[in-house]
Amino acid sequence: MKAHLWNAAYGILDYGAYPIGMLVVAPVALHNLGLAQYGVWTLATAAVSTGGIIASGFGDANIQHVASRRGADNKEMLIRAVRSMMGINLIIGVLFAAIGWLISPLAAAHMTVADVQLRQSCLWSLRIASLMIAIRAIESVCISTQRAFERYGAAIRISIVARFIALAVAAGLSFVCQSVVAMVLTTGILTAAGLWLQIAHLKNFLSAESLMPAFDRGSGRALFSFGIFSWLQAVAGVVFSQVDRLMLGVTLGAGVVASYALCAQMAQPIFGFAASGLHFLFPYLSSLNSSSSSASLKRPLLTAFAWNLLFVVVSTASMLLLGDRILRAWAGAEIAQGAAPVLTMIVWSSALLGLNVTATYALLALGRVQIVTWFNLAGGTSMMLLMLFLTPRIGIRGIAIARLSYAVIPLFLYIPLLRRLSRKSSSGDTLLQSQRVCEAIEGTS
Repeated sequence: MKAHLWNAAYGILDYGAYPIGMLVVAPVALHNLGLAQYGVWTLATAAVSTGGIIASGFGDANIQHVASRRGADNKEMLIRAVRSMMGINLIIGVLFAAIGWLISPLAAAHMTVADVQLRQSCLWSLRIASLMIAIRAIESVCISTQRAFERYGAAIRISIVARFIALAVAAGLSFVCQSVVAMVLTTGILTAAGLWLQIAHLKNFLSAESLMPAFDRGSGRALFSFGIFSWLQAVAGVVFSQVDRLMLGVTLGAGVVASYALCAQMAQPIFGFAASGLHFLFPYLSSLNSSSSSASLKRPLLTAFAWNLLFVVVSTASMLLLGDRILRAWAGAEIAQGAAPVLTMIVWSSALLGLNVTATYALLALGRVQIVTWFNLAGGTSMMLLMLFLTPRIGIRGIAIARLSYAVIPLFLYIPLLRRLSRKSSSGDTLLQSQRVCEAIEGTS
């Protein structure tokens, strides 16, 4: 139990530490760089984050594959799987890094129309950010492998320390040279150093002679069959998390987007902390599923759901009671007044997303990634259709209602989960009865 609590704590720390660090550094960087260069820095940071998520979409496949096979006591098989994952993520990372490099001139020209010097800064910041996407893709293999062994602390400590040092150095450089390119380049170098430490630590943990990318047919097939769906979820998650803001900006203008975005940011931790805190459930259940009956799965699932429900209820109640006051203190009365019509619905949408965390991780652990993907895509598609229909008619309220549909549909994941557990239970009972019959026959003979 203690190990699970530590894993949950590290998961939450991994989710919240870097955004908090960015908030701390933001006033310093904004003051020293000016609004335009600060915008370039945030753009480059967002490009690394978004590209890294997409390029690391096979991470859940690695967790499920390694966790479900670690009990087989076949070290060579595990190392082959990890090296295959290294190869897959290297290809994906390089591909998206190349795409980012090629489209950087277009993005820089669009973002900086008249300022030639700023355009060059934006261009090279985005190109360095593109290279960092490949680094993040490889780093995700190290982190996901450690998580498959339910060792969240070691990999997350290295990642967080490297990112905090990068933020501190970037803040210092904003005083010294006011160069956003130097800030992004230094961040890239420190990220690469963090990757080197991650690989060295993982290599020592696995007692592997090499973790160089290699392709094993059996492992590659298993990783692709799961990973293509988890990658699709990652891409869809990036798209669906931004489409509401784009829709508002196009139809109602930037001012409305600001109010809505602040509401979404404030409510996001209800889902984010639930998902990051319970992430350890995924590798834990994957390992249990490979060697246990459904009876042994039901107890941790019920416990996890109880904690999941408790956290969502408490955090949602707190946000509903204090959300308006927090928003007024954070962003001012004008934005709070503009957000008032939708704050409650946005909080509820984040709460409903938070409730489906247990079902999502359980089904992923059971290998049912396809059904998780289809339910999430169905939720996202319904959200987009409702936005197109409702936003021109009722404005910002239409966006908030559409978000609720995105949150409600994944709740139905509990239905296939319960069916799968009952089917596994009945098959386990049949096997037990067969074993007893065989023992009785042997006893009579």
